[in-house]
Amino acid sequence: MPDNGLTIKKGWEFDLIFRTGLRIQGELVRLLFLRGTGEAPRVGYVVGKRQGKAHVRNRGRRVLREAFRRLRPWVVPDVLLVLSLKDRALGAGAVEIYYDMARALQRHGLFTQKWPGARWE
Repeated sequence: MPDNGLTIKKGWEFDLIFRTGLRIQGELVRLLFLRGTGEAPRVGYVVGKRQGKAHVRNRGRRVLREAFRRLRPWVVPDVLLVLSLKDRALGAGAVEIYYDMARALQRHGLFTQKWPGARWE
């Protein structure tokens, strides 16, 4: 996957978000976000080692990336996000993760006014 400058990769950025960010709980996902960065939305994907072996964690990150890729155009600018899966979501598909993530982001006003609503197509 090419690095487009919109992913969070530095450890200190993850630490900052984990320490000072606001937490959103969905049914399947956890989101931590920090507003006021003054740049395009940036995102990091986290699946903990306790959640499974490497192939399970890699699949979890792929599903998170796909679900967020479809929501990214409508996420407000100037926000840093860390997306994480709950244990029970490791077997879920990208569509289920997408709808849960959309509900959580909408509930906290992280979409622009142009957001058309949750549609997987």
